[in-house]
Amino acid sequence: MSLELRARHPSAEIIVAARFLPGDSSPEYASAWGGANWFPAARDNGAQEDWEAITYRKLGELSSTRPECGIMPMGIRWYYDAPIDEVGIKTPATGRLWFEELVGGLTKIEEKDLPSGTVFGFEMASFVIDVQKYLPWLQTEATRLGIEIHRRIFTHVGDAFRLYPQAKAVFNCTGIGALTLGGVEDRKIFPARGQILLVEGPEEPIRKMAFRAPRRDGEATHVFPRGERGGIILGGCRQKHNWDGEVDLEFAEVIKKRCCALVPELGAPESLKVVKHGVGLRPGREGGARVEVEPFEGNRLLIHNYGAGGTGFQASWGLARYAVDLLRLQARI
Repeated sequence: MSLELRARHPSAEIIVAARFLPGDSSPEYASAWGGANWFPAARDNGAQEDWEAITYRKLGELSSTRPECGIMPMGIRWYYDAPIDEVGIKTPATGRLWFEELVGGLTKIEEKDLPSGTVFGFEMASFVIDVQKYLPWLQTEATRLGIEIHRRIFTHVGDAFRLYPQAKAVFNCTGIGALTLGGVEDRKIFPARGQILLVEGPEEPIRKMAFRAPRRDGEATHVFPRGERGGIILGGCRQKHNWDGEVDLEFAEVIKKRCCALVPELGAPESLKVVKHGVGLRPGREGGARVEVEPFEGNRLLIHNYGAGGTGFQASWGLARYAVDLLRLQARI
């Protein structure tokens, strides 16, 4: 968000004020537990698809020009357990997979190569994000560009305006915190609990991501390498309205078995070397992310950008662009 703001407003004074920063590991700071990658979730034939398309192109740019940021191109093989017209991945308005042209085409996985129990699958070009590198890179880049970063805990959105009286606009990017933040208290926000393991990769690196789900919003299994030697993220689950931030070790064993069945190159579940377990509470929102502006105490602006759920990484740059657009458009009124 702050990097997009700096690019569009190079002379502005910008301050990032946050409770959690790179290096923190609270379940409420879901970014730290991200796989993470670009895998399409939108199907609105509108803004949500645009957010993801903008981000796909930006990830491609960063992976080629700023390789130190932790983003790298990597193919993904994805599978579903029911016919394509039943799993909810096509855009209803068009009856198509909107992202096919964006990613350079889809390669159908032949029936003989499908994992047991799956009905169809495709392979496509994508990107994997090593959050252990990417999040600190974002913070360092912000500092390099003259953006201050403050550790703050807000109980009311008005606190930001009172602490920073010079601010003409405040961007509310509080994620799951928007549920309880005074002045916002968005009751559409809910946690979508995810659980992952970071494991050491096999000696022969796994060079493609893998994803399997019963349908679009079902309990997915995913295997996301963090490059070739950064370990591998195994997941997972999407448990709506579950606030439990503790690791369920019994479920971790289920994740191991599912992932090893999906990607046999991982080896046997009992042989996996676990670096750490993690739980992240994705900031879900009924109806999708909120990107809108409202006046606050006179001529100042409160711009909301939260509620991306599990699409925070893959829609991030698009969401940021749309949010900054609101600042520009409002200034013209």
